[in-house]
Amino acid sequence: MAIDDDQSKTCVVLGGRSFIGRCLVVRLLKLGNWIVRVADSAQTLQLDPSESKHDSPLSRALSTGRASYAHVDVRHKSTIINAIEGSEVVFYMDDIDSCNNDFYIGYSIIVQGAKNVINACRRCKVHRLIYNSTTDVVIDKSHDICSGNETLLYSSKFKNLYSELKAQAEAFVLLANDIDGGLLTCSLRPSNVFGPGDKLLLPSLIEVAKSGWAKSLSFQFIIGSDQTISDFTYVENVAHALICAEAALSSRMLIVSGKVFFITNFEPAKSWQFALCMLEGLGYYRPIIKLPGVVVQMIVFLIKWMHSNMNSRNIKNVSVYNIVQLMSHTTTYNCSAAERHIDYSPIVSLDDGIALTVKSFSHLAKDLPSTRLGDLIEQSKVEELLGGGQVADILLWRNERRSFLWFVGVGFLYYWFCVCERMMISSTAELLLLMIVVVSGYAKLSPKVYGCARLSPKVSVCSIWRTLPCFEVSETCMRSCVRSMVKIWNGVGDVGRSLAQGNDWTLFFKVVLSIYFFKLLVVNSFPTSMGVGLGFLFSLLLVYEQYDVEMDGLVGVSFEMMRQCVVSVTSRIPVPTPAPLCINTTTTKSKDQRHNN
Repeated sequence: MAIDDDQSKTCVVLGGRSFIGRCLVVRLLKLGNWIVRVADSAQTLQLDPSESKHDSPLSRALSTGRASYAHVDVRHKSTIINAIEGSEVVFYMDDIDSCNNDFYIGYSIIVQGAKNVINACRRCKVHRLIYNSTTDVVIDKSHDICSGNETLLYSSKFKNLYSELKAQAEAFVLLANDIDGGLLTCSLRPSNVFGPGDKLLLPSLIEVAKSGWAKSLSFQFIIGSDQTISDFTYVENVAHALICAEAALSSRMLIVSGKVFFITNFEPAKSWQFALCMLEGLGYYRPIIKLPGVVVQMIVFLIKWMHSNMNSRNIKNVSVYNIVQLMSHTTTYNCSAAERHIDYSPIVSLDDGIALTVKSFSHLAKDLPSTRLGDLIEQSKVEELLGGGQVADILLWRNERRSFLWFVGVGFLYYWFCVCERMMISSTAELLLLMIVVVSGYAKLSPKVYGCARLSPKVSVCSIWRTLPCFEVSETCMRSCVRSMVKIWNGVGDVGRSLAQGNDWTLFFKVVLSIYFFKLLVVNSFPTSMGVGLGFLFSLLLVYEQYDVEMDGLVGVSFEMMRQCVVSVTSRIPVPTPAPLCINTTTTKSKDQRHNN
């Protein structure tokens, strides 16, 4: 296709071989009105197998002259000038690999490189500079961000060195905006970019899934709350947003220049569900249970310590740290400014982006067959045992806040009735007295605390008592309880008759051991047993739901060993023989004589 120089614009994609840069180059070439210079740190352009095909956009553009390649080292301004000379627009993006957790190298490439690019653009009379930043520049690693907008300040506690350096580079680019001088700048902040060619997000998920950390972290546990939500952005939408920003700089320079814009897919998703959708297509799956938020913070602290004290190039440690950070905090952004000022809207949906990404990473798929997402969230064995109702939700920490409140309440009752050395009647009386004082105090203080607009104390307190549930027992429930009591009574009677006959030594040992443990745990150490039992109730069931197969096997082996021991002991005990039946011969003879007569 012939090139019309009057209609075509020349642009330079600095970092054109990076993850986002590759996608941007292809999209610019597909538009047909751009002459693209691909600039990167490699000495020569090495095309991937998919790019080497004659029908690929980059291969065709190179052959027709619509695309060219230039080696650039952003640490040296002269190489930048040679690459951008005569261009109107510079799209600037750096690769996370350039940092490599080395401050000197990272600073010289990211921060000093941004300064060199700005100076080169001014010297070469470049009109527009669009910088690709990241949402990590505003993320505080200890707080959530819900529908954040462009008024957010830079973070005071950056999650890593790369985010801190990116924030400095972005600030220099925005300060360089000069409408009178002719250089217009803006910055885009995409959130959690993923797609074909991704080197960070999906590879980190796969690395964690392959590693031993997966047994204790991300994919056997829903980290934190299952309501943790994040914004994800498909890479082609980022490339589209960069082109939209360039067009807006040309037509609406006063509104767009010197500004930043958040870029997402407009579809916030649950972090754990996004990860599972990506991984299940590749054959990686783990059972899911929720991990309490407090435990997550402890794990994050441990991994952070390992990340800072061990070799930071160990990809497994870095991947685990990044994934835990992603899944333990909500990070969503409001993209209305980008939608309004640069006319950005996603061109690829989140579901389509996931499908395309999974397809491109098929070479990393696991050989084992995968389980569908619907199968991963089936009711577990312990949940079925608990009835799958509110009790199961509380004991299995389905809602951390409610479970924690119940745990505190049960702990308080245990302390009140068991730890305090008081009689049961006195403890109950004091508890009722405390409840009356609290309710009365609430009735007196609520108008003063909440203002006169609140309902009157009488109305609010009465409404509280009216909402309390009434004690009702249905006929069906009573019949079931009576049947259960009758069954237990008959069972005890059967056990008693078997013991009275003295023929079953196994049953004898079971009953003796049961009575002994009941005496040991309940009669002699009831408060201690109760406290330990409550602690295990809120923790052991959670652990059992995760490792039910292993624990069932261990319990089965233990019971089999106990059974063998009981059989070995009872086999050496002589079986009691019943006494011989004594017959009175005199009485028998007299009866026979009478019968004969």
